[in-house]
Amino acid sequence: MPFLQVMGHSTQTNFMSSTLQLKETLDRGENTVILDVRTPVEFRSVHINSAKNIPLGELSGEQSLDGIVDKTDQFFLICQSGGRSRKALEILQSAGYSKAESVEGGMNAWTEQGYPTVKGKRAISIERQVRIVAGGLVVLGAVLSYTVHDAFIGLSAFVGAGLVFAGVTDTCGMGLLLARMPWNR
Repeated sequence: MPFLQVMGHSTQTNFMSSTLQLKETLDRGENTVILDVRTPVEFRSVHINSAKNIPLGELSGEQSLDGIVDKTDQFFLICQSGGRSRKALEILQSAGYSKAESVEGGMNAWTEQGYPTVKGKRAISIERQVRIVAGGLVVLGAVLSYTVHDAFIGLSAFVGAGLVFAGVTDTCGMGLLLARMPWNR
């Protein structure tokens, strides 16, 4: 079972790998598949050289990864910070991919360690886009409630409730919607 390094402490966990474990696997020259489940825009801006991009939104339990990885092969899933790769792991495990592993900390941890990447056109991440849109809607609701009608405060309350829901469930509807926009494809 893999071990996850957390601030110098080892804790045993199922199906999780550290960036160091992935780097060591690549350094050994092992034939390793890395599936990057971020959006195409995020992938184009920076990724691991040998990674293949299959966005989380396009991944399903019924989807076959034939030609990419077999159900009995060990492979790694990576995203920006680890949340989407954990969700992809759940989807793929339920489809019978028993040796998939999620890379804890994702590309954020990979780049913080100074590990090699392929850099392309820089883009605004989905997370930043969500913060920009959510913040803009909250301000718009407050301004409209002050200048037009009190009921517009509901817009700010709705966005705030959505952010709380996203934090509690680790699912962001606005992020999923923004990922489908043409500039993020």
